Amino acid sequence: MPRYEIDPDRSRVWIDARSNVHPIHSETDGLGGYVDLQLDPNGAIDPSVPPSGKVTLKVVRLQSGNRLEDRELQKRIDARRFPSIEGVLESVTAGPDSDSYTVAGTVTFRGVSCRHEDFMSIRGIDERTIQLEGSSRFDIKTFGMGPPKILLFRVEPEVDIRVDIYAVDSTGEA
Repeated sequence: MPRYEIDPDRSRVWIDARSNVHPIHSETDGLGGYVDLQLDPNGAIDPSVPPSGKVTLKVVRLQSGNRLEDRELQKRIDARRFPSIEGVLESVTAGPDSDSYTVAGTVTFRGVSCRHEDFMSIRGIDERTIQLEGSSRFDIKTFGMGPPKILLFRVEPEVDIRVDIYAVDSTGEA
């Protein structure tokens, strides 16, 4: 089965949160990890071969452009103790469209692991490259983190995460 290594320079993650003052937006590259999956001749995921994978992001890469907000976020995350966010792929099942899939796995943030499931678009870009796109909403309280507060500035606990991941076959089997 091909192993697709995530290209950290091409892959991006966007995080959007709301506060009582203004929206908070963070965008970064630097995702790492891999995806093991088999595509059939039509470019769809072969359901007879169980996929696996792992994606990681160093929390120091999470920056909104506001140093005060970023410092408070790093403190709340406890970035020294929990330096990365990790997702482990456990299953992929066909979705409503040809390149849409229900992706399930475990997300670990701040040492707390939670099972999560959502839709994701997965498609071949060329003979060696796949693209995975998706978005989800997470409540950070689920991971034991209180929303950041600075004086009267309060952040809502729900955050929207969007990923655009490019991964390249490192085995030459695509």
